[in-house]
Amino acid sequence: MQDFRNFYIDGTWVAPARPNDFPVFDPSTEDPVATISLGTDADVDHAVAAARRAFGDWGWTDRQLRIDALDRLAAVYERRLDDMARAISTEMGAPIDMARTQQAAAGLDHLKAFSRALADFDFEHSLREDAPGQRIIHEPIGVAALITPWNWPMNQVCLKVGAAMAAGCTMVLKPAEVAPLSARLFAEFVDEAGIPAGVFNLVNGDGAGVGAALSKHPGIDVVSFTGSTRAGIAVSKAAADTVKRLSLELGGKSPNLLFDDCDVERAAKVGTLMVLNNTGQSCNAPARMLVQRNIYERVVEVAAQTAAGAAVDLASKSGKHIGPLVSAQQFERVQAFIQAGIDEGARLVAGGTGRPDGFGRGYFVKPTVFADVTPDMTLYREEIFGPVLTMTPFDDEAEGIEMANDTQYGLAAYLQTGDNTRAARVTRRLRSGMVQINGASRVAGSPFGGYKQSGNGREGGRWGIEEFLEVKAVSDRAA
Repeated sequence: MQDFRNFYIDGTWVAPARPNDFPVFDPSTEDPVATISLGTDADVDHAVAAARRAFGDWGWTDRQLRIDALDRLAAVYERRLDDMARAISTEMGAPIDMARTQQAAAGLDHLKAFSRALADFDFEHSLREDAPGQRIIHEPIGVAALITPWNWPMNQVCLKVGAAMAAGCTMVLKPAEVAPLSARLFAEFVDEAGIPAGVFNLVNGDGAGVGAALSKHPGIDVVSFTGSTRAGIAVSKAAADTVKRLSLELGGKSPNLLFDDCDVERAAKVGTLMVLNNTGQSCNAPARMLVQRNIYERVVEVAAQTAAGAAVDLASKSGKHIGPLVSAQQFERVQAFIQAGIDEGARLVAGGTGRPDGFGRGYFVKPTVFADVTPDMTLYREEIFGPVLTMTPFDDEAEGIEMANDTQYGLAAYLQTGDNTRAARVTRRLRSGMVQINGASRVAGSPFGGYKQSGNGREGGRWGIEEFLEVKAVSDRAA
């Protein structure tokens, strides 16, 4: 079993101020694979002090120096991509092929996208042509606390670290304690890339400990948090006393609207597979499939067949299958949601409670589809974060839009239609930060974030860099 108790602070690996062992489990086998230590306020103080010292130089470095640093980091990451894929697969259960081509690859793509965005970013410009001497300067905000989740670990780490580095901020990263192996490996990449000491610091811990300490710390200028809406509210309250900048990427219950003029078979199959991807553990998963009534039963049939045919297997195995959920806690939570769907009268057309056949251990869940889910049901409202699709019919465009927006969340929305005019019209009515039409995917560098209780701020590309910058207005009489 690997010993990963040390933290990465001020360019070196250091022992925790007070040991507090925490086991890390392989969700496919439920076996312990590593031990970390949960940090304390003293560890946070140490890391923040290192970041503040480093900011005095890093915050005012030449743009090209930061581009070069990002490029060196990306080069180390790319060379060790397979190591990163194995770490992610082991810690949170992503099947190894998916861990390599999606999970690990996403982090690398973001680092490269931030290098490109930084090269084109205008840090100083005039206010407008008719106001000589009026300038706008964008400056790094200072020291950033980066709090990341377990479901897409490197996607989120690189979205935050890459943007903060590009902006000129220094940082303290707290990864999810149940899936810390990839962040530990990333710290090794940072060290190998020669990033100056103190620019990047890593302290493991849980939300109540290190997460809260970072959120309220007077030496932290901005908190970038990804996680549940409940946890995001707690971070916001902890940060309020010091009036920190907050960037929050929170929960989702994303609708997928299928109109009767879409490619029905393809939309039903692809929409189901998107929910099953990453074992349903994606905040932007199209978990609510809303289907025009005259094609509803056919879509239900295809979705049920697709889920029933989806393979489930160990994360360590190569192939196209879904792996386990991340933890025992997550397994029990998803099981409770499935049971609630049954108890509340939704029509179970695939899957159900319990592990799939052949699995006595591991946090494996049956790919599950519920039809006839109504707005008063728990499944319709709550973020399940598992391989569970809910299906609901609608009659016309107006009702479909109303149902799509009938949620406390507003992260993503998906739209399937063969009518380009309708696509444009409906897109503008959907209250979400992102809309994907007819299966089109987002590219690295596009903004990621949502409306309402899905959070505030955006990650990715120039929008992600802006989250770590202050805006200074300069009036110069001599100009």
